[in-house]
Amino acid sequence: MATRAAEVPTTVPALSAERAVTWPKVTKSRLANGLEIVLAESHSIPKFHGQLSFRSGNAAAIQRGPGLAEMTATVVRTGTTKRASRQIEEDLRRLGADLSSSAGSDTSAISFAGLSELSEPLLVLVNELAREAAFPEPEFERERRQKLEEVKLERTQPGFLASERLRKVLFGAHPYAQISPSEDQVAAYKRDDLLQTYQDFYTAENALLLMVGDFDSSSMLKTIGKVFGTWAGKKPVVPVGAMPAHPHGRKVHLVHVPGAVQTQILAGCHAIIRKHPDWIRLGLTNSLYGGAFNSRLVMNIREDKGYTYSPRSGLNPLRQYGYFSISAAVRNDVVAASLTEIFYELDKLRSLPVPEPELADARNYLSGIFSMGLATQDGLLSQLATVALNELPDDYLETYRDKVRALTPADLLAAARKYLDSANMQIVVVGDRTQVEEQAHLFGDIEVFDAQGKHLS
Repeated sequence: MATRAAEVPTTVPALSAERAVTWPKVTKSRLANGLEIVLAESHSIPKFHGQLSFRSGNAAAIQRGPGLAEMTATVVRTGTTKRASRQIEEDLRRLGADLSSSAGSDTSAISFAGLSELSEPLLVLVNELAREAAFPEPEFERERRQKLEEVKLERTQPGFLASERLRKVLFGAHPYAQISPSEDQVAAYKRDDLLQTYQDFYTAENALLLMVGDFDSSSMLKTIGKVFGTWAGKKPVVPVGAMPAHPHGRKVHLVHVPGAVQTQILAGCHAIIRKHPDWIRLGLTNSLYGGAFNSRLVMNIREDKGYTYSPRSGLNPLRQYGYFSISAAVRNDVVAASLTEIFYELDKLRSLPVPEPELADARNYLSGIFSMGLATQDGLLSQLATVALNELPDDYLETYRDKVRALTPADLLAAARKYLDSANMQIVVVGDRTQVEEQAHLFGDIEVFDAQGKHLS
């Protein structure tokens, strides 16, 4: 009996039409005390997600000490004048809610999520943490000991060592150069340092409350006014930081880790901040170079050469300045070969227009990732926070995909030539100098440091 061979498709199916986004109702308001409010209704599930952000982070606290905003955010979560840490945990379980606190270079935040019907008691707890955190001495000491262990561990991680060195090279005396405190600096933390940072940063005029979820905005505004209306406090004075460094010419900064079996490469240069008008075209340029899994860099040194598992490039927008970076963890014997391909792809993008079919794929990818980010309450909250905290136009999200689709090969060529500064790229190599120094020297003069940041040569 004859058998019929199965027919196997040999072509990739065509993409379906891009799905339209149904934009939620967004309400903006501001309380008399200065608290900015952004609400978006999303009725898909009976929950809500929220974030109380403060426009101050580690950079603004640098004069007191590195990492103080982050430590302050950690200890904020551990108790108020009305509730001890254990009571906070019990109340969150009773409400079926989640809550966390964090801080970065430019912002601090209390993030939370819960059932819509129990939104008011959760907001009352958030209000307590923002206004009446107690900073209990035992909790402070416990968190400080844990932070000491974290900074010790960081010194064993090549990715951290590379990031630390690149930020120091690019930003010099500016607060952005410091990404983590030293052990001595953590040991010197005082409870009063955290308390003063808290009193300065956690104020109504410095805050932005965003909420996305299953609620009626007009009713939620009344609840917010009831809970946060008596909160006071002015914006803190923003310290003037030193100008960042602007290194000229390629240079290699080697962090010596004796016995390392692979090498972490991180290269970077100054770029732009989030609200710069060139952001979208530079974002698409980065996606095509190394910001997506099917990008040129990945196809070259992962798929074709097999030098690394996960190469990546990225745009890193801080509030005052931004930078572009390229990273890859490679075998010790292919450091020079990997850097050669990294710069080959970079210079090719700066030299030749992107073919239209490749650009169309990159447009579809970036547009698709953006649309996926709007599919959940938490994702929409993140996008709205980006718009509000970076002072982007009100219609930024609604017009984003159209602006991506309108980009041309000439736009990307111009962005690559202007911002992917190949000639002045700073190269950080973290590995065993006996294995990689000779290779790295092919790409510029070398400075060598140990894992503690001490200059070796």
